[in-house]
Amino acid sequence: MTTYFTDKTFKFLRSLARNNNREWFHAHKGDYEGHVREPFQSLLTDLQPDLHAVSIHFRSEPKTVGGSLFRIHRDTRFANDKSPYKGWQGARLFHERSRELDAPSFYLHLQPGNCFVGAGLWHPQPEALRRIRQFIFDNPGSWKAAAHAPAFRRRYDLDDEDKLVRNPRGFPPDFECIDDLRRRNFVAFRDIDDGVILGPKLRQTLAKDLQALGPFVDYLCASLDLEF
Repeated sequence: MTTYFTDKTFKFLRSLARNNNREWFHAHKGDYEGHVREPFQSLLTDLQPDLHAVSIHFRSEPKTVGGSLFRIHRDTRFANDKSPYKGWQGARLFHERSRELDAPSFYLHLQPGNCFVGAGLWHPQPEALRRIRQFIFDNPGSWKAAAHAPAFRRRYDLDDEDKLVRNPRGFPPDFECIDDLRRRNFVAFRDIDDGVILGPKLRQTLAKDLQALGPFVDYLCASLDLEF
């Protein structure tokens, strides 16, 4: 079994949160590369067969540019917070057609005290959102199996923070899944203990999560006519 991240990984991210400026980051860029980016890239490489076993249409891409890793740099153009860097590292295991259109993905989040794994669609475009809602309305039984099965909900939470105040237009208020149609995000996630992140069973843990989240992602793909 392989250990990817160490105490030095979290030490760097905590220090970055306290010293969020370009001078500090450039002075410690080697720590970022050696303790955060490179081990994350190794994990992404090792997860490729696990992801392939779930779906051949998703990619765990370790390359530095255009791969699964999000940039550590923040986009501050329209933000009140002008801090140049994120205090975490995220990675998206993306659908092969994600550059063409909205597509669900798997997501890994590395942050001291706030690590998690998830999957789904975050802030889909209006047309994708409309199609998902219509698909749930047309296929409520499959939706309940994918998103509300007891075993699934014991392990994963659904993002409930961003919902419409009123029911979306065009759907009967007594529809059995009307509360789900009010969602703006279709995301399932669970927290991962820091000890698991730093331990030797991280890959095996994430492989199980990819399998367990697969039916949820499969349903969202079907709603958008995407291969799974």
